[in-house]
Amino acid sequence: MTIPFTNADWAAILPIGIVAVTALAVLLADLVSGRNQSRYVSVVIALAGAIAAGIVAGGQFGHDYNAFFGGFITGGFATVFEEIVLIGTAGAVLLYGALGPAQRTAGTTAIMLWSACGAMLMAGAANLITIFLGLELLSLGLYALCAAVDRKPARESALKYLILSSTATAFLLFGSALLFGATGSVMLADFVNPALASNPLFAVGGGMFLIGLAFKLSLVPFHTWTPDVFEGAPLPVTAFMSVVTKAGALAVFARFIYAALPAGVGSKLLLPVWIAAGISMIVGNAGMLAQTDLKRLLGYSGIAQIGYILVAMAGSTPLGLRYAIYYLTAYAFMNLGAFAVAAAISGPGEEGAKLESYRGLGRRRPWLAAAMTIFLLALSGLPPTAGFLGKILILAAGVANGYIWLAAALIVGTAISLYAYAKVVLAMYAPHEHAPAAMRPVVPLAWISAGLCAALVVIMAFYPLVPSNVLPLVR
Repeated sequence: MTIPFTNADWAAILPIGIVAVTALAVLLADLVSGRNQSRYVSVVIALAGAIAAGIVAGGQFGHDYNAFFGGFITGGFATVFEEIVLIGTAGAVLLYGALGPAQRTAGTTAIMLWSACGAMLMAGAANLITIFLGLELLSLGLYALCAAVDRKPARESALKYLILSSTATAFLLFGSALLFGATGSVMLADFVNPALASNPLFAVGGGMFLIGLAFKLSLVPFHTWTPDVFEGAPLPVTAFMSVVTKAGALAVFARFIYAALPAGVGSKLLLPVWIAAGISMIVGNAGMLAQTDLKRLLGYSGIAQIGYILVAMAGSTPLGLRYAIYYLTAYAFMNLGAFAVAAAISGPGEEGAKLESYRGLGRRRPWLAAAMTIFLLALSGLPPTAGFLGKILILAAGVANGYIWLAAALIVGTAISLYAYAKVVLAMYAPHEHAPAAMRPVVPLAWISAGLCAALVVIMAFYPLVPSNVLPLVR
């Protein structure tokens, strides 16, 4: 039997293969390393694998190729999203190395890496089968990761995510079946046919496909799982979900709306998505006001942030996609940094998620408080951070594309969010009326992560580098 794939096909998924093999190497190294060293061995191998995969993926930038009969496309678009996934994975691995139990570091790290493979597959997916394979590979790992701690809320979180995510996957799968029925093809490139504009089967299939993606993106009204799952899951897993899941789902969403919708269908089919984005900005920011748990607060924040990103993509212009990618990258560093600060102040058996833990932090750990302030300023869209520049660019794209009402919702949502973020900042620098809490030992991995993310969030405000040729290339 002859395998119908060339070396170029296998080379296209080499970054994914490196990450998958790295996960195996982490498990094997855990068997031979001593118990005291296994934590650091796992982290070092995982980071080395992520860096190697990032270098190989970077080498594919600008070299567009349709691998596996067009099922996976390399090039600028896939490379950018793969790099964001790798950044999120590396950050989560560092946090787990700092916070997680040593005996579970190797297993959890391996699952994170395999789950990241699914998100990377979604980044280059160009047909419905590859999208589904990537989504399932990503989701199956997340179900296990949510329950990777001996707490009842974690198990509830995993069960809730399993049930609701499976329902969303059913929508996506059934929508895919209807799209195949309407077009006779699983290739996204074959959907760009003007004759499909009047086909109700295509419209219904496309709508169900988008509902499945809306759940993964935590768009209103499919957002209710997010704060609960974020609160119950281990902190590093929450950080992983907040970045990697969004990057994978957003890559599929972008490729679908930019390269798979025929003329005349996009404006009608996507209008509910833009409305959901506008409501998400209001609901997400309003939901933050009453939160006393950092993970729940960032869960609601993520609902609002994905709304901001979609404002840039409304109108489906190339410039809007560039701005969306810029803000997604900045959001990855903001979120990973905030979770790194939480990990740095965590004590044994804690996750630093209670907002009460941040009271007086400016006096106890001024550098950590300064880093957290930068992340919260960025999330709220204030200077001098990448969040400020990102929102300015998104506003410009929204207004230029005629979506002034979405730009107005972004401004209102941002105004609401200021109180929620300011509440944390004021708590950190307010005089502490009680005896100061005991100083936690310095956690090097968490401190390094927080410092690196804070620097990048500021640097990106002055050097907004985003590749120009990132449009999805579906043929």
